Amino acid sequence: MVPSGDPGIDLYVRNKRLKSTTQFNKENVVLFVHGATYPSETGFDLRLDGLSWMDVMAQQGYDVYMVDIRGYGKSTRPAIMDQPASQNKPFADSDTAARDYAAAADWIRNRRGIEKLNVVGHSWGTVITALYTTRHADKVERLVLFAPVWIRKTASLTDSGGALGAYRTVTIDAARKRKETGLKPGQNPQPSAWFEAWAKETFESDPVGKNANPKFVRAPNGSVQDSRLFWSAGKAVYDPERITVPTLLILAEWDADTPPYMAQTLFPLLTKSKNKKLVILGEGTHGVMNEVERFSLFNEVDRFYKDNRAAK
Repeated sequence: MVPSGDPGIDLYVRNKRLKSTTQFNKENVVLFVHGATYPSETGFDLRLDGLSWMDVMAQQGYDVYMVDIRGYGKSTRPAIMDQPASQNKPFADSDTAARDYAAAADWIRNRRGIEKLNVVGHSWGTVITALYTTRHADKVERLVLFAPVWIRKTASLTDSGGALGAYRTVTIDAARKRKETGLKPGQNPQPSAWFEAWAKETFESDPVGKNANPKFVRAPNGSVQDSRLFWSAGKAVYDPERITVPTLLILAEWDADTPPYMAQTLFPLLTKSKNKKLVILGEGTHGVMNEVERFSLFNEVDRFYKDNRAAK
């Protein structure tokens, strides 16, 4: 548990590395952050066929970390999450999340004695990490935006409409429906057993929702409020021209949450990013890290890191 810098708010950070990885530098330290609804653990450290993405990165020689933003997973859940959602305003917006991410990144850099680390965000996590990078370019070696959010031409799958309270609740059935959005008959990127494994772990992560029937997870609404104020209103939360580090945009072709047009629009706006790269993977959705084609993602991210390292 890492202090966020705000009184009473601590952040859950998890680390994996091989015992043989004892040297730490800006090339091999990585910090993941999750999207708008689910915690980092079941996105990046869910073992399917015995391996998670964090396991794979550890095997590739990385010292890999993940963090939960306040209100998610094992991080502090503010008291307003124990009150009816309608009684309070949305919290944990992108600005707050970027500050939480910065607190975790600083803790890791101090722990390892390094000036820079590598940044990875998924979905809304790409907003968090991009915003962090525009503020702290001197602390970022390379940036990976996995399923990047950008200005919307399509509806947000995390926003069901209506008044926004402090948080929203999501059931397993709703999660399944969201995951299947846009898929055509015959397109089955994830075995049912893998979805069930993900759902079991994810819906155990909420100390209140795991005891409900049906089970649910609570997710802060700050990201949804930002979506309404910015992305769905034709405005960006951050300025891509302020990203000056090597940047990879990567997603899968069947992603209905952050469709390919978002990354394709963002890519040319990264005018000051050195060695930028855009990759669209085949036969995957927004959660491709936990699907059959996940190693396409894992290998591309590793290649991006290793290619840049070799180019120096």
